[in-house]
Amino acid sequence: MSEHGGMLAHDDRPALVVRDAELAGVDPSPSTMCTIPGSRMFEIRDALAVYRKADPSGEMFDASQGDGGASLPGVGAELLDAAHELQKAHGSAYDQPFGTDLFRRAMVEEYWKLDAGTGWGAENVLACQGGRDALLKAYDAMSFLGTGRRGDFVVTSRVPWISYNWGPYAVGANVMLAPGREADGWALTPEGIAACVELAGRTGWRRVCGLVITNPDNPTGRTQPLERQVELTRAALAAGVPFVLLDWIYHWVSDEGPTDLNAFLLALSPAERERCIVLDGITKSLGASNVRNAHLLAAKPVVKFMQNRASHGVIPSFHSQAVAIAATRMPFARACAGIVGPTGESRKVLRAFVAEKGLRAILGQGYYAFIEVGPWMDRAGMRDSAAIGSHLAERFGLAVVPGVYFSDFGARWIRFSYALPPATAARAAARLWDALEAL
Repeated sequence: MSEHGGMLAHDDRPALVVRDAELAGVDPSPSTMCTIPGSRMFEIRDALAVYRKADPSGEMFDASQGDGGASLPGVGAELLDAAHELQKAHGSAYDQPFGTDLFRRAMVEEYWKLDAGTGWGAENVLACQGGRDALLKAYDAMSFLGTGRRGDFVVTSRVPWISYNWGPYAVGANVMLAPGREADGWALTPEGIAACVELAGRTGWRRVCGLVITNPDNPTGRTQPLERQVELTRAALAAGVPFVLLDWIYHWVSDEGPTDLNAFLLALSPAERERCIVLDGITKSLGASNVRNAHLLAAKPVVKFMQNRASHGVIPSFHSQAVAIAATRMPFARACAGIVGPTGESRKVLRAFVAEKGLRAILGQGYYAFIEVGPWMDRAGMRDSAAIGSHLAERFGLAVVPGVYFSDFGARWIRFSYALPPATAARAAARLWDALEAL
């Protein structure tokens, strides 16, 4: 009724955007979910301030970061100039939510050199504003297209990157850590994936909506051959997991060269390919963390789903795409040499250091060595590696990432980033040993 006692006119009634049957469900879980903690990765270097105050002239080492642009040359002037020329020619108008056709073609034709036999092309590419943006888009697709609901599980390795714990949770998915043996670097196995699917089923109604395979791994640096990644992908799909996300963001930073996407896709059936999502970008290979460029490759319906939602959310900047395009034209192997070369040399330094000191460590590819520090923790009566992280930073000017930050299963380990010039990596490793022996 109106305030005058008559029936409401049609134009005076509230209207819904979708039909009643299409309304989002009322979900009370936000009232019971835990508060997502801020990433402690951004706090670690603050501990170095304690050391700086005590010893203003002492050399400090940041072996915590995953940002080659902070510790190595990063994106050089030549590349930035080329990207700026592309930006000037392109202008500053809105682009499509998938990025630009120029970017898509560059990724397909110059970067991946996609084989037509894969059935994938430019329309299978979605530009994103960095890796985190790409991951959130992928989790969203896993839930909506995979199981058609929120609250299901994204499966990760036993000791995952910090944001794998919380990124899915932020968009309404839960996270399950797959079984894995410390002796094997907590590597995923077909049996472990099957166990996750079985456990999800025993909850009564939850399912697994996606599996994340990271190679090289963050935080451990562990690598698995492409054939093993194919085996894991097939095992997950056969077990009923709707989507497998392959995070290859570190794959150029390797002694073995970049991953062969064509070989991976052609090893799968067309139906299996439709359920894979591949993530890559320039944040690690070019030290371009603050340029914020990544991309996803997926089946056309999956890309279209993410593209439509991006049109109401985050549309990638052209400049970030321009840096990637310019790098592919350089060509890419030369563009990333300033990161890949020194990091590879520092990897050799760390391998020699670990062997000489008899340390237990996982040292595959990418940026990181995952080093066990449990014996020194025990000697000092420390509960977990957070305490040893504080000891290293505040007393010895060396920042690392405590393994317990990733999961409780890494509580006796630290992540040591060797994305450093080789001489710096050697001095940082020596400082680590001095600090451990001082306990």
